[in-house]
Amino acid sequence: MKGIFFLIFIPFLALSQSNDVLKIRGTKPIELLNSNELFFPGRYEGKLLEYSTDDITNNIRGGILFYIKRSNDTVRISSNQNYKLKLNSYDLGVDIELYDVLQRLRFEYPFVNLIIIKSGNERAFSAGANIKMLAEASHAHKVNFCKYTNETRNFIESSSFESGQYFICSIEGVCAGGGYELALSCDHILLLDDGSSSVSLPEVPLLAVLPGTGGLTRVTDKRKVRKDLADVFCTMEEGVKAQKAQEWKLVDTITKKSNYNETLRKIIEQNVKNDNSSKKGIILNEINKQTINDDHIKYSTVELLIDRSKKNAKIVIKSPELLKIDDENDIIKQGDQFWLLRCARELDDILLHLRFNELDLGVIIFSSQGSLTDVLFYDDLLHKYNSHWFLREIKHLWNRTLKRIDLTSRSLVTLIEPGSCFGGFLSEIIFASDRSYMAEGIFDDSNNSEAKIALSKSNFNFFKMSNGITRLETRFLNESEKIKALENQICNELDSQMALELGLVTFSFDDIDWEDEVRIFLEERSSFSPDSMTGLEANLRFAGPETMETKIFGRLTAWQNWIFQRPNAVGEEGALKKYGSGNRSKFNWERV
Repeated sequence: MKGIFFLIFIPFLALSQSNDVLKIRGTKPIELLNSNELFFPGRYEGKLLEYSTDDITNNIRGGILFYIKRSNDTVRISSNQNYKLKLNSYDLGVDIELYDVLQRLRFEYPFVNLIIIKSGNERAFSAGANIKMLAEASHAHKVNFCKYTNETRNFIESSSFESGQYFICSIEGVCAGGGYELALSCDHILLLDDGSSSVSLPEVPLLAVLPGTGGLTRVTDKRKVRKDLADVFCTMEEGVKAQKAQEWKLVDTITKKSNYNETLRKIIEQNVKNDNSSKKGIILNEINKQTINDDHIKYSTVELLIDRSKKNAKIVIKSPELLKIDDENDIIKQGDQFWLLRCARELDDILLHLRFNELDLGVIIFSSQGSLTDVLFYDDLLHKYNSHWFLREIKHLWNRTLKRIDLTSRSLVTLIEPGSCFGGFLSEIIFASDRSYMAEGIFDDSNNSEAKIALSKSNFNFFKMSNGITRLETRFLNESEKIKALENQICNELDSQMALELGLVTFSFDDIDWEDEVRIFLEERSSFSPDSMTGLEANLRFAGPETMETKIFGRLTAWQNWIFQRPNAVGEEGALKKYGSGNRSKFNWERV
C-alpha cells in the first residue's frame, strides 16, 4: 500500500518507501527571548533522523511515520520564566515544525496521499495549547500564535482539497482544545472507545477565552453539529466520549481497542490512492538569507528594508533570470532553486519575520524590480505545466503566501515604480494591498523604463482569497462586466493611465508629485491608531461572501483578540493566570 504518512503527535521524523530508509529534515526548535519576542532561527536547519519501515504500525508498507515529541521540552519565555510542554501540549514551535513538515511532504515526497495523525502518548492525544505559555506571553504573541496555527490548520485542509491528500486523525486519550482543533482540520476523525478517550473544547469554562484555532466554526460549519449541542459541548470541562461524540457528529468513527487495527485499515483502504507512487520529489534546502543588519535582510529573490523612524518596512521583489526551459524536466532539475519556488518561500519567511519580530512597523510597502516580460514567462509556466505535480504545488504555495499577505495585520501598499515588474501572479500583491500608487511616465532622474503592469490568466480564478473568490472579484463585487473587460487585457502591458481607468490601481502620479504623495500617505498612515487600522483593514479586505475561513480569521480572531486583553482572562485574578493553581478566578460580571 503506497503513499501513507503517519504523523504521531508526540522531535523525530521518519519516512519509508518499500524496504528502503528515506530521510526527512526536521526543524530547529524556536525559542522565546526576553520581552517575549519570538526568534526564528532558520526553520530549515536541524538534524536528519531516519527510521525503517519496521517502525510503521500495522505492517503498512510504503508509508511515512512522523513523530513530534515535545512533552519533555522546556521552553524559555523570558530570562526567569519557563514552561514544559506536558501531555503533548503545544506552542508556536510545534506548529512551525508541523507547517514545515507538511510543506516538505508536498515537495519532497509527493507520492504521499494519505496522512494519519496519531499520538505516541496513550494518556493524551494532545492537551492543546500550553496554558503557561498563553498566560505569560505578550498579547501580540498570543494573537499571532492563534493566527499562525489557524493558517497551519488551513494548510491541512487545502492540502486535502488541492493536492488530494487525505487526513485521518486517530485519537487515543484526552483530546482537548487545540488538540481537537487539529483533529477538526482532518478529513476523518477516529476515536477510541475505551471509557477514557474524549474530545473537548474547554476554553470557555476553564480559561475564559475561546478556542483559538477555528474550533467553534469548524464544529458547526464543517462537522454540522447542531448549535444547541455545540453550545453544550463548548461549555463542558470534561469533554465527550465515544458514543455521544459520534451521535453529536464530533467524530466520524469509534472503535474498541481490540478492533482498532481493523477499523483503521478499512478507513485507509477506502481513501488511499495508488496512482502517484512514481512521483519523485525535490529537497527543500535552507533558505538563502543574509542579515546585513537589523534593518536590512537580503534573500536571493527578495529584499527587506526597514525604516524605523517612519515605522515602515519595504519588501522588494526581484524578477528572475530568464532560463531556457524546454519541458518540465528542465524545471525539476532546478529543484528548490527554481525561481518561482524560491521567491514564494523567501517572501513567506519575510512576512512571518515581520509579524513576530517587528511589531512596531505599521506599514508594509511592496515594490518590485526587473523585467515584466521575464515575470510573465514564469507565470506562463504555471499554466503550461499545471498538470505536473511540481508546478501545481508551487501554485498552491503561492496561494498560501498570498493569503498570508491578506491576513497580515499591517497597512499594505504597493508602489509601482519605473523599472517594476508586477505582472501575472505578482500583480496579485497589488490587489491584496489596501492601496496602490503607480508612477506615471518616465522619471527624469531614472534610467528605468516606464512603470507598467500586466494581467494574466493567473488573476482570473487561479488564486482565491479566504472568501472563496479572486482578488479581482473582491475588488469589483457584482461588476462582472468589469471582470470581462479585464480579461480582454490579458498579457497587455498597461501604463498608469490605462491601469487607473480600469480600476487596477488607486492613484497615479508623475515624477513631480510622486515623492510627496507617497510621503504624505506613509506619514498619515503611521499617525493613526494601530488598533483602528487593524480593525479597518480587516473589515475592508474581505468583501463578498463569508466562508468558514473568513469566519475564523475575521469574526473569531476579532473576538479572541478582544478577550485576550480582558482581565477575566489575563488579569492577575483571571482564568489563564489561576489555571492549575487550585484557586478560582475572579470575574468582572458586567456584560460588555
